[in-house]
Amino acid sequence: MPPGLSGRAAAGITLAAHASVPTSRRRLLMAGRAIVVWAGIAVLAIANGAFRDAVLLPRLGETAARSISTLLLAAAILVVAAMTIGWISTRPQLDAWRIGALWLALTVAFEFLAGHYLFRVPWHRILADYNILNGRIWIVVLIVTLLAPVAAAFRGRFS
Repeated sequence: MPPGLSGRAAAGITLAAHASVPTSRRRLLMAGRAIVVWAGIAVLAIANGAFRDAVLLPRLGETAARSISTLLLAAAILVVAAMTIGWISTRPQLDAWRIGALWLALTVAFEFLAGHYLFRVPWHRILADYNILNGRIWIVVLIVTLLAPVAAAFRGRFS
């Protein structure tokens, strides 16, 4: 620990702050943190789906419930990205696209693999969420997932 720092100040120092830490180790730390944050987003997404099915669907019908649920999840992803981008990476402007691409890949993999094999959703229902011609706007969540770290890093530059 550097002299003069203790407690919270010391906790704020990351490996990337030291020139002696190799880039590969910094990227590994960043990827690990990005995965931890994405896991939190996945929990929010599952809770959002439960809220949609239990509260929105009976009151609003499928199309409206799915649209509202999609927008709520997109907003939650933006908030999580804004709150965590500085923790995930000490160079968010450089790493934001990597983080977004990782989150997008994890989201699509989770949607298809866990959706089908864990939650037993048939393939045709999973694919139906990608059909914007039928009013499905799930693609908005995927776009926001990719761009949220970039927007958060950009916002952080001017805060």
